[in-house]
Amino acid sequence: MKTKHYVILIVLMVAIFVAPLLLAPDAEYGGADGTAKDAISDTGYEPWFTSLWEPPSGEIESLLFALQAAIGALIIGYFVGYEHGKRLKKK
Repeated sequence: MKTKHYVILIVLMVAIFVAPLLLAPDAEYGGADGTAKDAISDTGYEPWFTSLWEPPSGEIESLLFALQAAIGALIIGYFVGYEHGKRLKKK
């Protein structure tokens, strides 16, 4: 019975991701960062400070972002695993 539920959930998940691509193939998908930057710059806002250190290239900036995400995932995974282990030990 559980396997049937997992299959249904996986099919629904794939449908959610594929449906927008099939329903609007000519749509332009952009990130929220670019939209927010445009909305803020249109108001004439000027930043009141600059960064202490600017990465030398976009690749390094992406690397640091991915590293930060990986560290966060490791921390969350550790605590989820720790709690799971505690529950198994109680049984």
